[in-house]
Amino acid sequence: MTETEGRNPANSNWPAMAGTALRVAFGMIWLVSAALTFSPDFASHYVGYLHNAATGQPAWSAWWFNLWIALVTPNVAFFVWATRIAEVLLALALIFGIARKFTYIVGLLFSLLIWSTAEGFGGPYSVGASNIGAGLSYVLIFAALIVINLRSGPSPYSLDYLIERRWPAWRKVSEWNPEVHPEQVQRLPWSVQGPALAGVMLMTALLLAGLHSALNVRSASPAAAAAAVSPLSLASTDPVAQARDARLPPVPAGDTAEIRIGVSDDNIDIASGVQYQAWTFGKSVPGPVIHVRQGQRVKVVLTNNGTMQHSIDFHSAITPPNLHYVDIMPGESIEFTFEAKVAGAFLYHCGTPPVLLHIGNGMYGAMIVDPAIPLPPAAESYVLVQGEWYTQQVSGQVMAGNYQKMLDIKPDEVVFNGTAFQYRDHPLTARPGDLVRLYVVNAGPSLWSAFHVIGAIFDKVYPDGDAAHALTGVSTYTVGPGEGAVFDLTLDEAGHYPFVDHSMAHMEIGAVGVLAVGDVGNAKPPITRSTTAATPPPQATGPYAFNPAKAEQLYNRNCGACHQANGEGTPGMFPPLRGNAAVLDPNPATQLGAILNGMHGVPIDGVNYQGAMPPFASTLNDADIADIVNHERTSWGNQGKPITADDVKKARAAATPPAPAPAAAAAAPAASGAHAH
Repeated sequence: MTETEGRNPANSNWPAMAGTALRVAFGMIWLVSAALTFSPDFASHYVGYLHNAATGQPAWSAWWFNLWIALVTPNVAFFVWATRIAEVLLALALIFGIARKFTYIVGLLFSLLIWSTAEGFGGPYSVGASNIGAGLSYVLIFAALIVINLRSGPSPYSLDYLIERRWPAWRKVSEWNPEVHPEQVQRLPWSVQGPALAGVMLMTALLLAGLHSALNVRSASPAAAAAAVSPLSLASTDPVAQARDARLPPVPAGDTAEIRIGVSDDNIDIASGVQYQAWTFGKSVPGPVIHVRQGQRVKVVLTNNGTMQHSIDFHSAITPPNLHYVDIMPGESIEFTFEAKVAGAFLYHCGTPPVLLHIGNGMYGAMIVDPAIPLPPAAESYVLVQGEWYTQQVSGQVMAGNYQKMLDIKPDEVVFNGTAFQYRDHPLTARPGDLVRLYVVNAGPSLWSAFHVIGAIFDKVYPDGDAAHALTGVSTYTVGPGEGAVFDLTLDEAGHYPFVDHSMAHMEIGAVGVLAVGDVGNAKPPITRSTTAATPPPQATGPYAFNPAKAEQLYNRNCGACHQANGEGTPGMFPPLRGNAAVLDPNPATQLGAILNGMHGVPIDGVNYQGAMPPFASTLNDADIADIVNHERTSWGNQGKPITADDVKKARAAATPPAPAPAAAAAAPAASGAHAH
């Protein structure tokens, strides 16, 4: 009697059960992977995967990747379909347990091929992630299946088992252990098989549930983590300590204005408490404002104190670029002179390739050329240079440039004079009735600006240096990347007049400031409230029963626009509901108080949200509010305690809004059902 034959069949079936669970789950992974190979992106980037894997390889392995690139490139269609067919067959063979011996060795070799080509020998080293590369991990799983099959022999939970009983020769492609025959294997009792089968189904469900995340969440690498953090998410709730002086400097005396500019690498503020590793003109972003007269000569001395080559390009100059806009190395200087022949508001910037990177890293500024025939004198003149920041986290509160974001035109901030929201916290000032002149230059590098002052219409807009071209009756004017324009306005009534890029997405991430005209004093908006008591909404009849479908509709209609259908909220405006402490609190007082009575201005986890929560006591009945609360408590992974309409009735009957403890109060706005804007 062999050792295998002497084993207890019931005991020896446990490895088969475990192997089946692993095999089926692994087969589901392969099935999803096979399905993804039929996407257009897979085929269009097939050769690109090889080129990507070849990048950064040591010299000794270059021949291997060059071989595969040369082999695949002229035969892409063949290899795409070969990959698709191989993955489909592997998936089906694993799920149903067909030709397991052959399947495991082919799968192991196929995984090794993927790991050594498209994955570029990736893993097992992955800083910040707990993975070892899909290809290499698949090799290990196939090896584990081989070991399990050697230990357990035939699996009664496979098509191989049925085939072997009828055609024993099939064992040559199905079994790694020829000592154990199908008739020796006994099934475990259903009291064991049932839970095991349920476990396999649960594992499969979890794998499928994670598909969305797998397709949309970037791998946990330091680069991905750095790119996912935005400067505004790191910004302090305190205002910027000091705003850049936006006043127009005076024109230098004499026929020649000498401009000396140093280039350097500096950390500059881009949001409250957040810095950026910038390349700068004059140790600031934007660089110093240059102000000259039309006809004045401009002598430029540029010195490179940085760590790489740079240059300077004046949009206000007519001069040979091949002589004056050339790259200079660290430690070098260049000197040239030009005449400011054309009046207007102009950009200057670094012109060293890639220009996108150099401007995106802060190398820009404004040059203002006054016309020979002066414009009407202004009481206040300010220079606003609009720019964009494309960032990734270096460490802590320090950011650096992200060139891919620059190429994709996905800025983290759009700013006036380098720092988000600085003139919202520290407004520009003027007196009622005075002429205010705004010189607006759009440094880009890529976005257009729709400049607008809320509550005002410009007296004149000068799109170029010719005063005869002035426009009137304009409320919003477009300034393209690299352009400048001059805006005159007179405001007779004291108040706070926000100036914005009216591309609202740009305003939300920093392109907004305030022009404070005069002393508003204690003036308040002329808001009146009806003296007639609001009619309470009709109450639902019958006992309350939570209706998930109706609750979702109520939430989407009243809350979804601000808090979003996924409960994630709107950054900076409306707080998230998913995972929110007030929503998960068994005591619903805070959540109900916010919905019934409204709330605004309470920080949540240190974040001040600008959106105001209106009261819904007069517009929603008890059952509707209970449905909304329960929807929030049971959606997006939340597992809060449900409430009833009676709970809402009791909260409504309270004379004053609930007074939560400080910790709960901080979370209260996040429990709100909707916001008005």
